[in-house]
Amino acid sequence: MSERILLIEDEEKLARMVEMELKYEGYEVEKALNGRSGLDLALSGGFDLVLLDIMLPQLSGMEVLRRLRRESQIPVIMLTARDSVVDKVSGLDSGADDYVTKPFAIEELLARIRAALRSKGGGPAVPLSVGPLVMDVDRHQVTVRGQGVELTKKEFDLLHHLLENKGRVLSREALLDAVWGFDFVGETNSVDVYIRFLRSKLDDAFGLKLIHTVRGVGYVIKEE
Repeated sequence: MSERILLIEDEEKLARMVEMELKYEGYEVEKALNGRSGLDLALSGGFDLVLLDIMLPQLSGMEVLRRLRRESQIPVIMLTARDSVVDKVSGLDSGADDYVTKPFAIEELLARIRAALRSKGGGPAVPLSVGPLVMDVDRHQVTVRGQGVELTKKEFDLLHHLLENKGRVLSREALLDAVWGFDFVGETNSVDVYIRFLRSKLDDAFGLKLIHTVRGVGYVIKEE
């Protein structure tokens, strides 16, 4: 059965875009455009996760979260302003499971949703794979045809994000935001550099063609 997600967001254009992306990924989605109706829906049960904006009419996102936490431990991902550190800290302190800053890449949001739902399940993460490559997230291990591959933390995180979006073309900006974070200060070609590192350790070392460049767009991991 598909997971059900409640989206509480008053920006209708953003809400429609997120709803379409979530439905495309196979989730069932219900929307609320203000905090009061969103809280009522969240308390009615039947949802697996809540996406909760902070700036909402009628009832703020923080107040929705505080009231919801009195009744439920459903995973909540806050949607916050990009530069609002106070909102992020307050949300996490009030019981939010995670936050995503606006404007966000949809790939990052989807990855955080999957992580929150896995955590809710309480079981081990399902290994990720493409061709002969297998990633065991819980053990932080990568193997190709059973042979271990040593990766740095950043290489592992980048490969993890690619595998979570297998077959989906990700822009450099989306990868930078998801793996390095919105507040990253450094060279803008960091993604290209680490893609080369991964190709050297995976594609070149094992004679594979898993990480593909889509010219003018970004990168995708898939079987040749």
